[in-house]
Amino acid sequence: MSADLSLYRNIGIFAHVDAGKTTTTERILKLTGKIHKAGDTHDGSTTTDFMEQEAERGITIQSAAVTCFWKGHRLNVIDTPGHVDFTVEVYRSLKVLDGGIGVFCGSGGVEPQSETNWRYANDARVARLIFVNKLDRIGADFFRVTEQVKKVLGANPLIMVLPIGREDTFTGVVDLLTQKAYIWDESGQPENYTVTDIPADMADDAEMYRTQLIETALEQDDDLLMAYMEGEEPSIEDLKRCIRKGCRDMAFFPTFCGSAFKNKGMQLVLDAVVDYLPSPTEVDPQPLTDEEGNETGEYAIVSADEPFRALAFKIMDDRFGALTFIRIYSGVLNKGDTILNSFTGKTERVGRMVEMYANDRIDLTSAQAGDILALVGLKNNTQTGHTLCDVKKPCTLEPMVFPEPVISISVAPKDKGSMEKMGVAIGKMVAEDPTFRVETDEDSGETILKGMGELHLDIKVDILKRTYGVELVVGQPQVAYRETITRAVEDSYTHKKQSGGSGQYGKIDYRIRPGEQNSGFKFSSTVVGGNVPKEYIPALEKSFAGMMATGPLAGFPVLDVEIEVFDGAYHAVDSSAIAFEIAAKGAFRQTMPKAGPQLLEPIMKVDVFTPEDHVGDVIGDLNRRRGMIQGQEAGVTGVRIKADVPLSEMFGYISSLRTMTSGRGQFSMEFSHYAPCPANVAEAVVAKEKEKKAAAAKN
Repeated sequence: MSADLSLYRNIGIFAHVDAGKTTTTERILKLTGKIHKAGDTHDGSTTTDFMEQEAERGITIQSAAVTCFWKGHRLNVIDTPGHVDFTVEVYRSLKVLDGGIGVFCGSGGVEPQSETNWRYANDARVARLIFVNKLDRIGADFFRVTEQVKKVLGANPLIMVLPIGREDTFTGVVDLLTQKAYIWDESGQPENYTVTDIPADMADDAEMYRTQLIETALEQDDDLLMAYMEGEEPSIEDLKRCIRKGCRDMAFFPTFCGSAFKNKGMQLVLDAVVDYLPSPTEVDPQPLTDEEGNETGEYAIVSADEPFRALAFKIMDDRFGALTFIRIYSGVLNKGDTILNSFTGKTERVGRMVEMYANDRIDLTSAQAGDILALVGLKNNTQTGHTLCDVKKPCTLEPMVFPEPVISISVAPKDKGSMEKMGVAIGKMVAEDPTFRVETDEDSGETILKGMGELHLDIKVDILKRTYGVELVVGQPQVAYRETITRAVEDSYTHKKQSGGSGQYGKIDYRIRPGEQNSGFKFSSTVVGGNVPKEYIPALEKSFAGMMATGPLAGFPVLDVEIEVFDGAYHAVDSSAIAFEIAAKGAFRQTMPKAGPQLLEPIMKVDVFTPEDHVGDVIGDLNRRRGMIQGQEAGVTGVRIKADVPLSEMFGYISSLRTMTSGRGQFSMEFSHYAPCPANVAEAVVAKEKEKKAAAAKN
């Protein structure tokens, strides 16, 4: 019997590192009766942070899924990391969610990672509530945070509650809809609250904000708005219906406040999840695409009666075997069914299906549209972003696009015996994390790990050591440089080989020119009159594209280049696709050094928080690191400095920042763009690469 999908809520909790996401999740589990004692990130006892590295560092590294119930509704909750190095976890979770709770720190406000996650949620068109947390902290200010949401995120917060008291006198909230005050005692138990009338000193504010709430909500229904203008007060049910519509359409974001740690204000957030966030049937259905990723105009309608379609959004290896997390968009899946992976073209038999409860699991015999669950032990290399579907009705759901890694380290096992062990472990880790890559340096034979930042790779090395027992020798972090060209060149190249039997011949006339920023590689052919037969053009394009992996300066991949073949010649007997492929390779090697090759370096968007008395030191240090200061913003407890800084200058920055600010500074950074290297830096990098290659050749 199919469940009522209107009672499902697939939600994620996301925010900047340290805003209180995991604590918020713990309180939700306590309130919904899933756990009896709420854990705490400070002592490493939380439910969703179950990795050793998470408990130790007090941060969330991988998104965890839990299922709980509130007022007859089933909540599938995903707690996501806030740290920028693990943004991929947020991105792929948002892809499969219908709604979310954006958590903001009452004193920190809208921090850098909140901006990134908010942008991802906007791209994924995910409806959200806002929860301003930690209102019991010094410097917490609910109204300042709501202003930041407007200015920094360009979003419209719909204030649903007002805080009673500030900082250490924060005791509860005023619910503007019901015009009642919820006041908690100091026991820290969420159920210990009383509902009273609005405190007299807050009556005017409550009246003003309630009027704003009603006017904004009623913009979703012209008839109700007209009636209100004529003096007719809308019912709470009508208001809730309007808020639900506006929330789903992202016209505004219902905004709540409280203290998750002190268990104050959480019930109203859970009520809002049920009242305002959409069920799986209320969100726009996922588009289906062809093999190239272009939309076909068909959609995965959320219904148990449709063919089975699901997206694998996370792979995880644990003590029970490989887990593939899936979100079912349509149809029903039963234990024992055979399903198709439309990416690999291979079928899978569903052996075990489990409902995840962080690190524990409950076996299932069937699941349906709207469910988030995990399949155990799939055999045929299902990866993140693959579509699983009905064998008779193959389809592809819109795939995920992941950012390219910007930093790498070389690793080698301490003893020969661990080589195979390391290979198997890294293979599993690459399957779990699409932003973690591995390759072998052809010159030196070293294993190179690539990731999104120092912390990302640091955790990977730690997992290899602890989880898989592989002791590693780790090299210095390396920057992922790129190359491009600065001027256009017109040139000609002939490949000719005559040595008994049939020869090889291919001649091309071509232009190589700089492309627009972020345009990648573009190839075009304007050959007329059949001077280069059409059947050889794809061979030219393929060969030129392959050469883009190794630039002329130091062998780094090449970005933003356009190549146009406009003429050439062929031989009726000796020409072939291979001959033209070789001609393209020779042409690339001949002409790229003439086109003003230039080294590009990754520039990071850096956001530094520092106490006011250290601002000068921090800015001076960022300038020394070739940083461009983009702006400053004064807060209650310090100053935020935004800058663009080359990644190569940011290694070990956290220890310098702590020294400068007596341990009080914090920073986060994420990849922004590639920019040309100064000549002296480029020379040093090219010389170092040549030395490395020479040393590898000797060995």
